[in-house]
Amino acid sequence: MPNETTPRAACLIGWPAAHSRSPLIHHHWLRSMDIPGGYSIESIPPEGVAEFVMNLSKHGYIGANVTIPHKERVLKLTSPDRRARAVGAANTLWYDHGTLRATNTDIEGFIDNLDHCAHDWDHADDALVLGAGGSSRAVVFGLLERGIKHVYVANRSLDRAEAMAAQFGSQVVPLAWEHVASMLPRASLLVNTTSLGMGGQPPLIIDLDLLPDQAVVADLVYVPLDTPLLAGARARGLRTADGLGMLLYQAVRGFELWFGQRPDVTPELRRLVEADLTVA
Repeated sequence: MPNETTPRAACLIGWPAAHSRSPLIHHHWLRSMDIPGGYSIESIPPEGVAEFVMNLSKHGYIGANVTIPHKERVLKLTSPDRRARAVGAANTLWYDHGTLRATNTDIEGFIDNLDHCAHDWDHADDALVLGAGGSSRAVVFGLLERGIKHVYVANRSLDRAEAMAAQFGSQVVPLAWEHVASMLPRASLLVNTTSLGMGGQPPLIIDLDLLPDQAVVADLVYVPLDTPLLAGARARGLRTADGLGMLLYQAVRGFELWFGQRPDVTPELRRLVEADLTVA
């Protein structure tokens, strides 16, 4: 383990990873809380990730975030908790009495952002999640943990949605993409976990007029920050939760595990990252 007399340091492990805003977020918290420490980017190719993770402390780190394409691989290199195992991916590593543990904070990042943006969103009975990838699994786990009765998962490849239903149980209902419109009038929460609407990707074409008046719309995309889906939802008077909020809230627990203090997601931090996204 790193010497306790030296400032603690964490890192982001990915390939590529240079685009990440995680250093901006964690350095802001370190400065604002007057904590000596650091946060670096480590661009590690797939063939090198096992050595790097298994010797994380020898590389000078007390913990790490993990991004694509390593989130699934690190499960076998660490001691994952129930959340990471259920989602099938980990994004946060830390040492616990010498054992390298792993969790997935995308779950709480998504849920905490919803709580912030729409405090009573969990009164919903039915949620509709678009997409069946890794982010979708984190969202679905969080919704079920929060007590949502039915989560409909729509995906262009229906077999992936069916696999999620098999994994999470009867509360998850697979839905063919062409049946999304028929589900919208029942959906009190709509979540886009696909890349549709992201810069350089095709738009997400969906009739938001079919949603109930009290529905909440969330989009995990944060480039652009104001996606057409969110703009359309606000034009209808619906409450929204954007991908940047999830990005900020998912970072909270890792910082607390590494540096011993729980940071706040403040308007100042959000403005800082928004400005960086605009420059990019």
